[in-house]
Amino acid sequence: MTHHRYGYARVSSLDQNTSIQKDALAASGCDRIWEEQASGTSRNTRPELTSVLSYLREGDTLVVTRVDRLARSVKDLQDIVYELKDRGVHLQALEQPIDTSTAAGKAFLDMLGVFAEFETSLRKERQLEGIAKAKAKGVYKGKQPLSDSKRTHIIELFNGGMKQVEIVRTTGLGRTTVHNVLKGAGSK
Repeated sequence: MTHHRYGYARVSSLDQNTSIQKDALAASGCDRIWEEQASGTSRNTRPELTSVLSYLREGDTLVVTRVDRLARSVKDLQDIVYELKDRGVHLQALEQPIDTSTAAGKAFLDMLGVFAEFETSLRKERQLEGIAKAKAKGVYKGKQPLSDSKRTHIIELFNGGMKQVEIVRTTGLGRTTVHNVLKGAGSK
């Protein structure tokens, strides 16, 4: 089975074009290169990334010039790297010492997990600080707990044969709220 090297180049609105990245990827022996002109943070706004990720097969290597061309945050990078790892695909960054087919590359994966956890922890801390400040100003009230009568009503509707989707529509409550009430009541 032949293993391939596929390149991914992305430019943000600050960059002119991908020619420098494409030249470096071609010089590294990439069989094909995907080129993105978007700067979006979600995968939905990066269709070429979605395309190259779906194209990769076990034993292939995804090549980028730098990891910031591939991902928009540590969490995004972690998600992509673990998805590749699970599929047996390697990641190599030409301008950084990142190659997940090596021992050092595997250590990089472990560090990535640590940094992603750190980033999540900081974000949560900032959110809690913001909520505390808003509460102090009397701006933030928080979500009011669901009344017992509403819980009972949801369960009665479900036991009467109504589906969760219909209960959401009928009561105007959120899908998660309805699901959690039914789950807590022992219903599926």
